[in-house]
Amino acid sequence: MADLRGIVALAVALTLAGCGAPQPTPMETPPGSAADTPSVPPSVPATASLPAAEPLSGTPFAVQELGRFDEPWAMTFLTDGDALITERAGRLVLRHADGRSTEVTGVPEVVHQGQGGLGDVIVSPDFATDHTVYLSWAARGTGGSGAEVGRATLINDANGARLDGLSVIWRQQPKTSGNGHYGHRLAFSPDGAHLFVSSGERQKMTPAQDRSNTLGTIVRMDPDGGNAEIWSYGHRNPLGIAFDATGNLWSSEMGPQGGDELNLIRQGRNYGWPLASNGSHYGGADIPDHKPGDGFEAPLVWWNPSVSPGSLMIYSGAMYPQWQGDAFIGALSGQALIRVDLDGTKARKADQWDFGDRVREVEQAPDGSIWVLTDGSEGRLLRLTPA
Repeated sequence: MADLRGIVALAVALTLAGCGAPQPTPMETPPGSAADTPSVPPSVPATASLPAAEPLSGTPFAVQELGRFDEPWAMTFLTDGDALITERAGRLVLRHADGRSTEVTGVPEVVHQGQGGLGDVIVSPDFATDHTVYLSWAARGTGGSGAEVGRATLINDANGARLDGLSVIWRQQPKTSGNGHYGHRLAFSPDGAHLFVSSGERQKMTPAQDRSNTLGTIVRMDPDGGNAEIWSYGHRNPLGIAFDATGNLWSSEMGPQGGDELNLIRQGRNYGWPLASNGSHYGGADIPDHKPGDGFEAPLVWWNPSVSPGSLMIYSGAMYPQWQGDAFIGALSGQALIRVDLDGTKARKADQWDFGDRVREVEQAPDGSIWVLTDGSEGRLLRLTPA
């Protein structure tokens, strides 16, 4: 396993006060654990005086720090090289290709508690012409809180950047107590005909086996939210979904105490939670392991002890041709970037590079470089290129 713990010193000379490891946000905590929601200053925008990428000895990466953000959660690239970045407290940032940052107005009110807040962001497959952006977030409602998905038109003109006509197209049902396991990662099918959303089981466990609700499921819908249907169920907290080049849908999922998973998602299949898991309940109580013939879909790759997978990207760029088609997972408690070798419908563990920091999001840039967001109140935006 390559050691990237020297990433800070090598990528940028940090002279600011308080540059130790950022306080973690509670993206995976046992039920009932206290939430860590620190009061933090606004994001630090990228500037023109960014450091050059620095080769990291013994690793395949050179790393360049591009900016810092307040509890960043997700990012997506636009057609012109700009990017949108969500911050969990409810701020959406438009990062321009030249490094400037603009706050986007018109963002929905979010529940910024526990694991809740502003979540994923993706763009329409026809973004070049329709400028449509999709967001997910935790929202209040009858019974507590739950994930929601909305879409809006992104406008960036002389009056600033804003979301116009935001409408909610999907709500996690039912809303419930607690502030954990929202899931709410988003992905379009390769043909652009369907939008998929992951839905955590909100730390309630048994609803994941009940298809009368959408907790613990992956849902497929039309781009406008119509014809929503449960695509798979028996999930715990799926925090990454992505399609490969052949149209297979993959999901990275946080297990309990151990038992984190990478799953190949198939329509109508039951993935077992909470009746089967290769981990244990918090406190050590046993859960039956996945085994042939138990009626559940077993993970193709799993981790014990936990790495807490918080995001998933399947690489298709030219900068790392040897990794085309492979899965990249950002690990929170594992503080790592993980590569899983995918071969059709087969998967095996490959590399795990230690960042010494919670990796919240991993994304592929238009030029094929790999961009990473680390977690916390001064989460770093890092660009990885071949060393």
